[in-house]
Amino acid sequence: MRIVAVCGAGIGTSAILQTNAERAIAREGLRGVVSASDLAHVADQAADAQVILTSPELVEAVRAAIGRNYAELVVIENYFSVDEIADKLIDAIG
Repeated sequence: MRIVAVCGAGIGTSAILQTNAERAIAREGLRGVVSASDLAHVADQAADAQVILTSPELVEAVRAAIGRNYAELVVIENYFSVDEIADKLIDAIG
Protein backbone atom coordinates (compact mmCIF):
# COMPACT_ATOMS: atom_id res chain seq x y z
CA MET A 1 0.00 0.00 0.00
CA ARG A 2 1.23 3.49 -0.82
CA ILE A 3 0.16 6.36 1.43
CA VAL A 4 0.87 10.07 0.98
CA ALA A 5 0.65 12.51 3.89
CA VAL A 6 -0.12 16.05 2.71
CA CYS A 7 0.23 19.46 4.27
CA GLY A 8 0.57 22.94 2.83
CA ALA A 9 4.38 23.15 2.80
CA GLY A 10 5.30 19.46 2.94
CA ILE A 11 7.71 19.89 5.81
CA GLY A 12 6.45 19.91 9.41
CA THR A 13 2.88 18.72 9.60
CA SER A 14 3.16 16.13 6.84
CA ALA A 15 6.35 14.75 8.45
CA ILE A 16 4.50 14.29 11.75
CA LEU A 17 1.62 12.63 9.93
CA GLN A 18 4.02 10.44 7.94
CA THR A 19 5.77 9.22 11.09
CA ASN A 20 2.52 8.44 12.88
CA ALA A 21 1.05 6.75 9.81
CA GLU A 22 4.17 4.54 9.68
CA ARG A 23 3.60 3.69 13.36
CA ALA A 24 -0.06 2.95 12.68
CA ILE A 25 0.57 0.57 9.79
CA ALA A 26 3.34 -1.21 11.73
CA ARG A 27 1.07 -1.57 14.76
CA GLU A 28 -1.73 -3.02 12.63
CA GLY A 29 0.63 -5.41 10.84
CA LEU A 30 0.04 -3.77 7.47
CA ARG A 31 2.66 -3.31 4.81
CA GLY A 32 3.06 -0.01 3.10
CA VAL A 33 5.19 2.97 2.25
CA VAL A 34 4.31 6.40 3.56
CA SER A 35 5.69 9.58 2.04
CA ALA A 36 5.17 13.27 2.78
CA SER A 37 4.17 15.85 0.21
CA ASP A 38 3.27 19.48 -0.05
CA LEU A 39 0.09 20.63 -1.72
CA ALA A 40 1.89 21.80 -4.87
CA HIS A 41 3.31 18.32 -5.57
CA VAL A 42 0.55 16.06 -4.28
CA ALA A 43 -0.74 15.14 -7.76
CA ASP A 44 2.64 13.69 -8.73
CA GLN A 45 3.34 12.15 -5.32
CA ALA A 46 -0.08 10.52 -5.11
CA ALA A 47 -0.32 9.25 -8.69
CA ASP A 48 0.10 5.64 -7.54
CA ALA A 49 -1.13 6.01 -3.95
CA GLN A 50 -4.01 4.09 -2.46
CA VAL A 51 -4.53 6.55 0.41
CA ILE A 52 -3.95 10.27 0.88
CA LEU A 53 -3.92 11.62 4.44
CA THR A 54 -4.56 15.30 5.10
CA SER A 55 -6.14 17.81 7.47
CA PRO A 56 -9.74 19.07 7.29
CA GLU A 57 -8.50 22.49 6.14
CA LEU A 58 -6.82 21.06 3.04
CA VAL A 59 -9.45 18.60 1.81
CA GLU A 60 -10.85 20.77 -0.97
CA ALA A 61 -7.40 21.94 -2.10
CA VAL A 62 -6.14 18.34 -2.21
CA ARG A 63 -9.21 17.23 -4.17
CA ALA A 64 -8.64 20.03 -6.67
CA ALA A 65 -4.93 19.20 -6.96
CA ILE A 66 -5.33 15.45 -7.50
CA GLY A 67 -8.17 15.67 -10.00
CA ARG A 68 -9.34 12.21 -11.03
CA ASN A 69 -6.94 10.30 -8.80
CA TYR A 70 -8.64 7.26 -7.31
CA ALA A 71 -6.82 7.26 -3.99
CA GLU A 72 -8.95 7.27 -0.87
CA LEU A 73 -8.79 10.74 0.72
CA VAL A 74 -8.68 10.38 4.51
CA VAL A 75 -9.11 13.36 6.81
CA ILE A 76 -7.11 13.24 10.02
CA GLU A 77 -8.18 15.53 12.85
CA ASN A 78 -5.31 14.80 15.25
CA TYR A 79 -1.95 14.15 13.57
CA PHE A 80 -0.55 12.91 16.89
CA SER A 81 -3.18 10.18 17.36
CA VAL A 82 -1.84 6.88 16.08
CA ASP A 83 -5.18 5.35 17.09
CA GLU A 84 -7.16 7.73 14.87
CA ILE A 85 -4.80 7.23 11.95
CA ALA A 86 -4.87 3.42 12.31
CA ASP A 87 -8.67 3.31 12.55
CA LYS A 88 -9.14 5.53 9.52
CA LEU A 89 -6.55 3.65 7.45
CA ILE A 90 -8.26 0.36 8.19
CA ASP A 91 -11.61 1.86 7.18
CA ALA A 92 -10.09 3.28 3.98
CA ILE A 93 -8.53 0.04 2.78
CA GLY A 94 -11.58 -1.97 3.74
